[in-house]
Amino acid sequence: MHFLLPVLFALSAALSNAFATVLQRRAALSVPRSQGFRVGLILDLLRRPVWLAGILTVILAGVFQALALVTGALTIVQPLFVLELPFTLLVASLFAHHGMPRLAWFAVAGVVAGLGVALAGASPSGNRTRVEIDRWLPALAVCAGVVVVLSLVALKRPEGRARAAMLGTAAAISYALTAGLMKTAMHILADDGLVAFFLSWQTYAFGAAGVAALFLLENAMQAGPLVASQPALTLGDATVSLTLGILVYEEHVRAGWWLVPEVLGIALIVTGVFALSRIPAADSPRTSEEAARGHADAQ
Repeated sequence: MHFLLPVLFALSAALSNAFATVLQRRAALSVPRSQGFRVGLILDLLRRPVWLAGILTVILAGVFQALALVTGALTIVQPLFVLELPFTLLVASLFAHHGMPRLAWFAVAGVVAGLGVALAGASPSGNRTRVEIDRWLPALAVCAGVVVVLSLVALKRPEGRARAAMLGTAAAISYALTAGLMKTAMHILADDGLVAFFLSWQTYAFGAAGVAALFLLENAMQAGPLVASQPALTLGDATVSLTLGILVYEEHVRAGWWLVPEVLGIALIVTGVFALSRIPAADSPRTSEEAARGHADAQ
């Protein structure tokens, strides 16, 4: 039961995030674009009902993720979010009213099988509930530095896959930080109550990281196709979260010969994710405004 609950909550969060991603991308493609970061982007999106629906779904996903992190280890919960990409592409196909090709289903099967093999081999253990700030400072400094560098480099690139991938990776790091900080904050809420929760620095830190992640993701969605930003987001979030779980929360994964199935599982996941990213039909549907703009440009 201690393993089942976080898995169920994490899968629910991943599915909710998939719906949110598709809704947010549809909204992001319907507002004016910019070569740089545009603060007004959020104000424009606030006037789009589809974006507001996406935000409500993000909140639902956050609730499921918080429940997963309270009941399970970071190294169990966050790797399950690699399933967000297959979920997202499936939801996008449903919105576009067409099915995914057979190759996509094989790729999805590879991701699912790889995840099962990797987690079975790693057998993550440990569920530390509190992490002091001295253990967090190096991780926060490194992650923040990488996010800033990726963002600055992305701003110098034209719209396209490279820019979307870099912003997606920056968003992934921010989401991983959000999850890591949220875990301690949720345990403070559960153990010490609401007052302690609002007095803890982790609460405001995960809130700030979450806002940054959302802002970066919205810009990534405008910068290029979903199939460029989503793999970076999916693999980056899982990788950074796993690292934080081991280095910050002192969670454990098996080593020795168990590395063989772990590496095999990771290889299946990566292969499946990149196979999915190359399937044009898996991209999110274009809005009517975007289609109209594309038709006008072709005239």
